[in-house]
Amino acid sequence: MPDISVAFAAVAAMLLIGAFSNKLSSRFNVPILLIFLLVGMIIGREHVPEDLEFGRISVAGTVAMCFILFSGGLNTSFDRIRPVLIPGGALATVGVIATTLAFGGFAHLALRGRIDFTDALLLGAMISSTDAAAVFAILSGKKVGLKGRLRPLLEFESGSNDPMAYFLTLFMIDVVLGKGHLSFSTVGLLVYRTAAGVLMGIVAGVFARLLYKTRLEYEGLYFVFAIAAVLLSYGLAEGIGANGMMSCYVCGITMNHLGFNYQKGITRFSDGVSWLMQVILFTTLGIFVDVNSLPDISGWGLLLAGILLFIARPAAVFLTLPGDGFSLREKILISWVGLRGAAPIVLATFPLSCGVGGSRLYFNMIFFMVIVSMVVQGTTIMPLARLLKLDKPVADHERMPLELESTPESRGREMREFIVPDGADCVGRTIAELAFPPGVLVTLIRRDRQLIQPNGSTEVRAGDGLLIMGEPRRLAAVQEHYFPAEE
Repeated sequence: MPDISVAFAAVAAMLLIGAFSNKLSSRFNVPILLIFLLVGMIIGREHVPEDLEFGRISVAGTVAMCFILFSGGLNTSFDRIRPVLIPGGALATVGVIATTLAFGGFAHLALRGRIDFTDALLLGAMISSTDAAAVFAILSGKKVGLKGRLRPLLEFESGSNDPMAYFLTLFMIDVVLGKGHLSFSTVGLLVYRTAAGVLMGIVAGVFARLLYKTRLEYEGLYFVFAIAAVLLSYGLAEGIGANGMMSCYVCGITMNHLGFNYQKGITRFSDGVSWLMQVILFTTLGIFVDVNSLPDISGWGLLLAGILLFIARPAAVFLTLPGDGFSLREKILISWVGLRGAAPIVLATFPLSCGVGGSRLYFNMIFFMVIVSMVVQGTTIMPLARLLKLDKPVADHERMPLELESTPESRGREMREFIVPDGADCVGRTIAELAFPPGVLVTLIRRDRQLIQPNGSTEVRAGDGLLIMGEPRRLAAVQEHYFPAEE
């Protein structure tokens, strides 16, 4: 079957090119997923099966978003987002509503009555959610970070605002079709779906943690548990009318916070699945865009993108964060980091599958705005952060070739690497002189790209990376005493 073999080879080549092009993406500050959008556009609709409809793409997009959000939650530390729960939650809810209203109002005026106000609000709902995954890929690639609470705030917002955009999009579709209207019951339904989604995510996360306490004969089956956790959290939530996407995200956060066996391996596995889902999703969505119509809508598309970038997003940020301790410079950067990605394009398939009039044009407009957002914002985020003096260097060191996976046999012990700063108390002292707590062992030292097996007489130097094994509470004591600046 040559057709299948060619297809397999083409997909493999695309994935390999995508993996290696990550360096190119970080070099030019362009999100790598933009490349796959362009690949999909090059493939074109004529090269895919004719029975591949938008309804199926909407379902596939929902599944992909669940895995992406679960992975985001699994990489989100609750201790890091705790200080930004209120402002982040406000951005993810009130901020999404404000973006929808501001965009819809200005878009209706700018298009001079070409679309109804309800249609403009539908456009605003679909484009209202942000995608910080591409942003932080750029940050890690450039070996720079953001100061203060900026990164955890943007992480939490991007992971939790998709459900609100999802709800608003479905609601506005009903309004456009004459089936829905704003009422107390609608607001109550929104509150219920969100709160119940959070609750079911916690329940699914606790249950998944219990699953990982089970001893299985084959360790590979633990990775199946991760897939089951995603499907279970979404299925349970949607089964009671809650928000399944929110449930997936909270499930990941809960599992990370509680800790579970094989956590490091499962987290990496989820990262890989998430990346694969994004590649498939962006390529597929790129296939469905009408490339020939993009030049025709470029004028209106640029105008709408300008409204989103310079009016709707800043208005939402400044209205939502009036007194949360963020400076003017920080609010400006938060406004600019409203990068759009997969979620708006997936949401743009919903009107198509529901038969909303003009939905094909709206899909192309959403697609065009996402591309503008990726190109314009993606290439200027870090230059703006440097201009506002909100960037900070991130330590550049190679990953240790040794780690301790959490399993029943590890008995709660962990391995952590601590970087010895200049002027630290431990500089110039031997391992024996440090007198670490009982049960804490320095297993390896990384020094000048060399690995040293230490003993009691090994002297610690500034810049060393100490790989230390012990129980979490003892490692916390070591950090507090010797490495208080470690994050």
